[in-house]
Amino acid sequence: MSGSAQQTRRVILASLIGTSLEWYDFFLYTTAATLVFPKLFFPSLDPVSATLASLTTNAVAFVARPLGGIVFGHFGDRVGRKTVLVVTLLVMGVATFLIGVLPGYASVGVLAPALLALLRFVQGLGLGGEWGGAVIMSLEHGDGRRRGFNASWPQVGVPAGYVLATGLLTILSFTLTDAAFLSWGWRVPFLLSGALVFVGLWVRLRITESPLFAEVEQKGAKARMPLVEVLRTHPRALLSAFTARIGVDVAFYTFTAYIIVYITGVLDLPRSYALNAVLIGSALQLVLIPLAGAMSDRYGRRPVYFAGVVGAAVWVFVFFPLLDTKSFPLIALAAVVALVTHAAMYGPQAAFIAELFSTRLRYSGASMGYQVAGIVGGALAPIIAIQLFESYRSTVAVSVYVVIALAVTAVGLAIAPETRDLDLADTTPGPTRRAPQVGPFD
Repeated sequence: MSGSAQQTRRVILASLIGTSLEWYDFFLYTTAATLVFPKLFFPSLDPVSATLASLTTNAVAFVARPLGGIVFGHFGDRVGRKTVLVVTLLVMGVATFLIGVLPGYASVGVLAPALLALLRFVQGLGLGGEWGGAVIMSLEHGDGRRRGFNASWPQVGVPAGYVLATGLLTILSFTLTDAAFLSWGWRVPFLLSGALVFVGLWVRLRITESPLFAEVEQKGAKARMPLVEVLRTHPRALLSAFTARIGVDVAFYTFTAYIIVYITGVLDLPRSYALNAVLIGSALQLVLIPLAGAMSDRYGRRPVYFAGVVGAAVWVFVFFPLLDTKSFPLIALAAVVALVTHAAMYGPQAAFIAELFSTRLRYSGASMGYQVAGIVGGALAPIIAIQLFESYRSTVAVSVYVVIALAVTAVGLAIAPETRDLDLADTTPGPTRRAPQVGPFD
C-alpha cells in the first residue's frame, strides 16, 4: 500500500471513529429525551407535555449546530481541518460527560432542565463543526474517483453512534429495574463518553492535514471572511445544500425518534419494540451508506439521492400501517426498509453538499448549508409529528408532512449541478467551476 493510500485510510478511519463518537453522544441524548428525561426533568407535567418539553430541549442542539458550523467552519477554512476536528470532539465529549452527572428536577428544581438545555446547546455546537470537517477531510484525501465512497464513511457515524448509544441504553434498561435505570443506570453511557473521547483524540492527532487545504494555504488563497464570501459567491449552492437536506432529516427523525413515541405512547407497546427495530435497521445502514456512496461515484450523486427520496416518500405510507399491526417482525420490517431509503439519500449526501463549494470556502459553505437545514428538519420533525397526530388522530397527516419535506429535497436536487466530476482543486471562488448540465438528473 502506498503512503498516500495508507494516509487516506487513516483519515477515513479517524473521521469514522470521531464522528461515531460524536453521534453516540448526540443520540444518547435523543433516546434519553424520549425514555428518561420526561420523568427525570419534567415530572410535574402530564406525559405528552413532558415528552414535548424534553424534545424541545433536544431541539436546542439543532439551533446551536448552525452556530457551530459558522464558528468552526470559519476556523476550518482559515486554520485547517485537522485542528478544528480535535476541538469539536473535545467540546462534545465534555458536554456529554457533564450531562451524566447532572442532578434531576427533584434535587435542584427548574435549574435542572435549564442546565440540561445548556449542555445540549454545547453538544450542538460541537456537532455543528464536526460534520463538515470529517466529511471534507475524507473527501479531500485520496482518489478523486472515489470521493462519494470516501466521504460517505463519516455518514456511517450516524448509524454507528445510534447502535452504540441505543444498544447500551437498551442493555441497561433490561438488566436494571426501572427504578435503578431512572436513578443512575441512564447516566452510565454519558459518563462513558469521557473515556471514549480519548480514543477519538488519539486517532485524530495521527492524521495529516488535507492536501487540498495545504495547497490553498501555500498559494495564499485562503478566504479572509469565509462565510461572507460563501453568501456572496455561492448562494445557489447554499440553497441546494439547505433544501436537499430537509427531507432527509424529517424522514430520518420520523423513522427513528417519533417511532419510539408512537409505539410506546400510542400503541402502548414495550419500548424495546421500537429500539430493537431501529437498531436492526441502523446496523444494516453500516453497509448500505458506503454502498450508496460508491454507487454515486458510478451513477452520479443526484440519481442515487433521488431514488432514496422517492423510496422514502412511498414507504412512509406503508410505515405506520406496519407499526399498527403491533407485530414485532412487521415493525422491524417497517424500520429496516425506512432506513434503507434513508441510506440511499444519506450515502451520496456528504460528497454532494461538500462538492458544491470551492476548496477555500468548503468548510464554511458545507457546514452552513447542512446545519441550518437541521433546524427546519431534524429539530422540529418529532415535535411536529406529535402535534399532527394529536390534532388529527391519524398517521396520514404525519406521512403527508414527511412527503412535503421530501418534495423540498427533490427541488434542491433539481436546481443543483451534478457534482461528481467537478474539479475540487479549482480555487475559483464563484460558480464557474460547475459543469453545465443537460437535464435535472443526468
